[in-house]
Amino acid sequence: MFDRELLSRPSVEVAPLLLGAIIRGRGVSVRLTEVEAYLGGVDPGSHAFRGETPRNRVMFGEPGHLYTYFTYGMHVCANVVCSPVGIATAVLLRAGEVVDGVELARERRTTSRTDADLARGPARLVVALGIELADNGSDLESGDVTLELAGKQESFEQGPRTGVSGAGGTVDFPWRFWIPGDPTVSPYKASLPKKRSRSATL
Repeated sequence: MFDRELLSRPSVEVAPLLLGAIIRGRGVSVRLTEVEAYLGGVDPGSHAFRGETPRNRVMFGEPGHLYTYFTYGMHVCANVVCSPVGIATAVLLRAGEVVDGVELARERRTTSRTDADLARGPARLVVALGIELADNGSDLESGDVTLELAGKQESFEQGPRTGVSGAGGTVDFPWRFWIPGDPTVSPYKASLPKKRSRSATL
């Protein structure tokens, strides 16, 4: 079931409801086991913290669309846009279990040693599903990538987001949600502070 009205809530409310949901993309289906919420202008970890830009414009649009972006200049990550039009919140798809199309996912993720590793992490999940940067803005109800919400609320745990620098990665923003004990959940990694060069300290 796809429910745009549910997705029009703030991302911190939507995120735990996406656990157990099925996202389908080009021959592969993944059951979501880990997500992170990002809450627009009040969240220093969000791409929309400083307002609308060409890069984050999709976040300000209709809920239920896919927001994709490059990270570290090499990986694509995918998010579900939440909240009403004009309010930028989104849920990052961090990890999941491949439940259909395992052989195809293995072909796309040749470096994975186990099936649990195929979509274990946001970049791996995107590769397994065949999601591309060009999917930015596509409708998750009718596009090439679709979302089917779970029929029941999964039990979950929550804590700080992984790898987010600055205040957005602290315990003040416990907006990472995951299904406890699931082997596909990615390991937590705190963001390491950037090293200052010697010249900058003189």
